[in-house]
Amino acid sequence: MKSRKTTFALGFCASLFWAGVADHAQAQKASPYPAVQGKYYKFEKIADGVYYATPGFNGTTFPFGSNPFFGANLVVIVNKDDVLLVDSATTPRAARALMADVKLLTDKPIRTVVNTHWHYDHTDGNSAFGPQVQIIAHEYVRQAIEKFDILHNEPFRSSTHNAPQAMIDRFKKQLAAEKDPRQKAALEKKLADTEAATREFVEDIKVIKPTPPNVTYKDRLVLYRGGREIDLLFLGRGHTGGDTVVFLPKERIVCTGDLMESRLAYMGSAYFDEWLTTLDALKRLDFAVDLPGHGAPFKDKGLITAFQSYMTDILAQVAKLRAQGVSADDAAKRVDLRSHAKDFPDIEDVGAEVRGVRRIYAWMDERGPKNK
Repeated sequence: MKSRKTTFALGFCASLFWAGVADHAQAQKASPYPAVQGKYYKFEKIADGVYYATPGFNGTTFPFGSNPFFGANLVVIVNKDDVLLVDSATTPRAARALMADVKLLTDKPIRTVVNTHWHYDHTDGNSAFGPQVQIIAHEYVRQAIEKFDILHNEPFRSSTHNAPQAMIDRFKKQLAAEKDPRQKAALEKKLADTEAATREFVEDIKVIKPTPPNVTYKDRLVLYRGGREIDLLFLGRGHTGGDTVVFLPKERIVCTGDLMESRLAYMGSAYFDEWLTTLDALKRLDFAVDLPGHGAPFKDKGLITAFQSYMTDILAQVAKLRAQGVSADDAAKRVDLRSHAKDFPDIEDVGAEVRGVRRIYAWMDERGPKNK
């Protein structure tokens, strides 16, 4: 019989892999945006001065629209006199790598970092920036970083401990089964890059110093940088208790962090009913393209509706199983969300990511019996 730890690891790693398949498929589509390739980051030019930064290692892109070594996809906004970054990467070294690569775009100084939420892959690069840099976030983010033991809790704990070895094991398995010489060579490179990145990351996490934002806001903060307006909006709780949407009204661009991705988002810190409502507020913004924290840029607001449908479905299925006395971990194995695979190809089989289902159970407990 599999131990709970083994079952969790397998479910988590499978979710990483299939999300990676979906994002790899997205990456294979011809991007409509011109790109500049740095040592670690590729910058796609979305609009004048606005770049979508996706990380890699030695030319290898890791699963789920980012990787466990260099974190989320970021946004670089080059203004008249300075640069604003949306999110700061996973570690101080990752943040320094980003700063070095940004010099391919401009020699203007980075003066502002906006943390979209408190999760490690969006904030653990904060300590790399000096006191001259404003790090701005919703007030909840400062509270979370100060009060949560984020390096010993989710999502940092399992994401950083399980994902690297899971990808190494998967590449080894694929390599052993591959017969085509070209594909075998490509897999060998991916395996070597993953092993090298893992060795570096093991050292990187030793120097992480969770650093809260030094500027916070409650509902809305508007920045003016030259002729550019940058709106920081708290539309409501959702992916976490303090998600910021960065809205460029003139360019009609939103940067949503993990509040809305082009793939299924991690749900382990969610407020589900409010998330649905917050996504309605997001759809009401006048934007033409969304730059998410994971995945790829997208234009169709229908994807937001599709994610709301997925969330409504998983909540209903989990509630039914919970009422039957099924445990959260077993419910995660039994929910069937394959009807949503047309919108989210990372859904490959029956089941859902276990940390999200555990959070649904906890959220239902928090709401009490009358609101379940």
